[in-house]
Amino acid sequence: MVRPDLRRLCWSFKRMKSLLFLLLAVFALVFTWSWVTAVRRGRSEGDAAAAGGHLRPTFEQLLIGLVTNFFDTLGIGNFATTTSIFKLRRMVPDELVPGTLNVGHTLPVVAEAFIYISLIEVDAGTLAALIAASVAGAWIGAPVVARWPRRTIQVGLGAVLIAAAGLMLASQLELLPIGGAALALGGAVLAVGIFGSFWLGALMTLGLGFYAPCMIMVSMLGMNPKAAFPIMMGACAFLMPVAGAQFLRRGRYSLQPALGMTIGGIPGVLLAAYIVRSLPLGAVRWLVVVAVLYASASMLRSAVIERRKAQAASIPE
Repeated sequence: MVRPDLRRLCWSFKRMKSLLFLLLAVFALVFTWSWVTAVRRGRSEGDAAAAGGHLRPTFEQLLIGLVTNFFDTLGIGNFATTTSIFKLRRMVPDELVPGTLNVGHTLPVVAEAFIYISLIEVDAGTLAALIAASVAGAWIGAPVVARWPRRTIQVGLGAVLIAAAGLMLASQLELLPIGGAALALGGAVLAVGIFGSFWLGALMTLGLGFYAPCMIMVSMLGMNPKAAFPIMMGACAFLMPVAGAQFLRRGRYSLQPALGMTIGGIPGVLLAAYIVRSLPLGAVRWLVVVAVLYASASMLRSAVIERRKAQAASIPE
């Protein structure tokens, strides 16, 4: 027989989770409306050019969305990998990369969140608090990044890519904290988690993926590493519509690649979550580390070139 207090706890958890799903659906619908409006506006050639591309995505851009979100669902992350591809293929202007990432990957990540929050148990109060903090960080960070000039974004992206590569390398070498067994946080530990989530949300608008640093934070706070999946998926699913809407409103994204990532990304999520489910990803992670370091070096090199051009232009003839 189930005790009354345990029954009330289970009911409270289900009610909180239902509320999270409802709010997530609202965020997704509002963002989808903004995204559809931007695509319709992009039917005008001038608007498409202003958004950094044409309206119809290419097969390559659809494939990028499918592959990066497929591996994202399995735990590799999609921001660093997508940035590496953009830089290698010279597909998106550097200053439009943060916006393109946040706009294009939003709806696939929302699909991931619905799946992982349903499958993995974690305290609903902890989940809601960390998600709210990350959304606040994205709300403050996105307008700042959207106003940055090209060279500042190049330096910022280069730095966060180095950080991402370092986190991936530490994971491969098993240098990260193992974590504990807790599924909830409270008191001062919860306050630390809220503070960390706020800054991770702000940095994600620049292009630092949420997954690896969230996994580290959750493990250091003594939580079960599995609890990181609904936390990081849920946080990204709430903060990315907020950040993406800011980039859409300012036109600081590349329309064609972002649309390809959205259309190709959702099938990639469903394929990974319901058909493949797991893969031996050790070799893939090493490849990603190399690709991310290449992208970081290229981005910083571009920033140096931009600085030299600016200095040359400022010298009177």
